[in-house]
Amino acid sequence: MGISTRFWRYAAATWLVLCAAPPMAAEKAVTHPDFTGVWTNAPASPAAGGSAQGAPPAGGARGGGAAPPPYTPYAKARIDAFQKLTTGTDEAPGLYCVGSGMPGSMQGAGGYPMEIFQRPEQMFIIYELHSEIRRIYFGDRNAPEADRVPSRSGYSSGRWEGDTLVIETNNLVEQVEQRSAHSDQATIVERYRLDGKDAQGRRILTAEMTMTDPKFYTAPVVATKRWVEVPNGRLLPYECTAETWHERVEELARKAGVPVP
Repeated sequence: MGISTRFWRYAAATWLVLCAAPPMAAEKAVTHPDFTGVWTNAPASPAAGGSAQGAPPAGGARGGGAAPPPYTPYAKARIDAFQKLTTGTDEAPGLYCVGSGMPGSMQGAGGYPMEIFQRPEQMFIIYELHSEIRRIYFGDRNAPEADRVPSRSGYSSGRWEGDTLVIETNNLVEQVEQRSAHSDQATIVERYRLDGKDAQGRRILTAEMTMTDPKFYTAPVVATKRWVEVPNGRLLPYECTAETWHERVEELARKAGVPVP
């Protein structure tokens, strides 16, 4: 028997042994809860006594005898100046199609819903009010610190701690007209988790928010928010600028002395 023949018989026998061997256990894929869907405001948890969702109204003021937020002197001076300028008017960012930003968009407004799109490397949260969009990045999808542009919504990065989604937001700008006013030093940490179902079988999503801002607060600001899923829900268009444009056309028509086109 030639050397070549012996080699190929040995190779064939080795291949059969390898094929018969049990496959190596593949690394188990890590799965996380899927928050994809449309969500709207849910009642506060009974355990929270209905007060955990409480937050200061615009400008940071509270009513109904509630304890004032732990403002620093700097924050109080800034908020007082804003309130003196706007008290007795309906002036607010929304009148000029300016979105709430964080944490106002997360805390919600009335019954406006939000929609979540979830991917492994990135998550989108779209709030119907003002059509605000948040982008939460994971791992290597995050931008370098030097490339993060400060804004009203800031920059949000996410990570998973078991079944809890943790979102940390920074790179914010100072906002004194927020429900929870803050400076440009604020850092917001949200912890999202599924919290069972309601009586109609709809999923409940809960977020615990902690905002730390040494420039505006002497202690962290803590709040809880709950949403209930809207099966097959859809967001409606929110075209704030359209009304402003129509009013401008009417003004032009009046000045020109002609009917509105």
